[in-house]
Amino acid sequence: MKSLKTETPELSRRGFIKAGAAAGVAALLPGLFPGGAWAAGSDAPEKKEIRVGFIPLTDCASVVMAAVKKFDEKYGIKIIPSKEASWASVRDKLVSGELDAAHVLYGLVYGVHLGIGGPKKDMAVLMSINNNGQAISLSTQMKEKGAVDGASLKKVVAAGSPGSYTFAQTFPTGTHAMWLYYWLAANDIHPFQDVKAIVVPPPQMVANARVGNMHGFCVGEPWNQRAIIDGVGFTAVTTQDIWTDHPEKVLGTTSDWVAKHPNTARALTAAVLDASRWIDASDANRKETAAVIAARSYVNTDVDVIEGRILGQYDNGLGKKWADPNAMKFFRDGAVTFPYLSDGMWFLTQHRRWGLLDRDVDYLAVAKAINRTDVYKQAAAAVGVAVPASEMRSATLIDGVVWDGSNPAAYAGGFKIKA
Repeated sequence: MKSLKTETPELSRRGFIKAGAAAGVAALLPGLFPGGAWAAGSDAPEKKEIRVGFIPLTDCASVVMAAVKKFDEKYGIKIIPSKEASWASVRDKLVSGELDAAHVLYGLVYGVHLGIGGPKKDMAVLMSINNNGQAISLSTQMKEKGAVDGASLKKVVAAGSPGSYTFAQTFPTGTHAMWLYYWLAANDIHPFQDVKAIVVPPPQMVANARVGNMHGFCVGEPWNQRAIIDGVGFTAVTTQDIWTDHPEKVLGTTSDWVAKHPNTARALTAAVLDASRWIDASDANRKETAAVIAARSYVNTDVDVIEGRILGQYDNGLGKKWADPNAMKFFRDGAVTFPYLSDGMWFLTQHRRWGLLDRDVDYLAVAKAINRTDVYKQAAAAVGVAVPASEMRSATLIDGVVWDGSNPAAYAGGFKIKA
């Protein structure tokens, strides 16, 4: 496996102050209480109660903990977490306004903005919620056939007729679909010609694997770990092995909502930023987080199913155990939470690669329209979080191909395996 890394622009106090001033934050600072809360008056949130959707996954943690630990109160708002059944439900409720914002798939937001496979509505990403922490699992019957990793899976798939094996992801334009397709293609398996791809909501993955509806799946935690504990699957690859420090979930909403509630958007972002920093501050905080989100009202699973991998303690279900330095990250001094334009653009390149987009778009212009770096910088100023000097970053993925956002059309069209 080639070495992977993401080059993140340096985060510095100087860069933070410089970026804040550029965003007009300096004018807002007098309106801040010493503790970072917004003053009453012109800075006050337009809406006090904010309904934020989430799917029962480990990476909903910062949204949940922002409410549970009352970081939201510091900014004059009350976050009401709303548990949703599927990503399609999250999409529809965001578009209709039933949800104010959501813990949501990066690619889902971009897909809605461009009208890919569903309703079209201008969208907004307020911040990135997490990096890493997803995985691709294979069913136990695949191990019996000799498929335990990408190379051996290629042999098993090649020995059968096209479409003999079924793989599930969680949403057509979402992150899990893109990780699954990228990994299969990196192992010379075409995700639409050689195998069959289906959509299954995250909480239903393990049950569907148990009854044999699919041979593998890509989903967020804790459902890969749950598959191991239940004896129905094992981890073939983690997504951080596909792209170290990859973008994953975001705090998403509609462009209209931000326009109508700019102070509320800023306060919401600040509250989730505070929670993100708190989670990553210590293992004790991560353990507390696991205990909270394991409850029935959130993820609804055993605490130990969440705790191990949120602490970076991995067991692939095949006898390999390791401490993963690139496990799920929520903050990393603000490097996780900044909504890099290049991150959003990458999902568009994969939508183009797999035929979800029928033509190249102005990748950078779309990312600038969606990723509200202006709101983020204002919130970061309130919380005291540094921002990077650049809104772009580069990475080398599992196939050795470098992504830096400089020529997205060429990148999207340059893959050997594509739609």
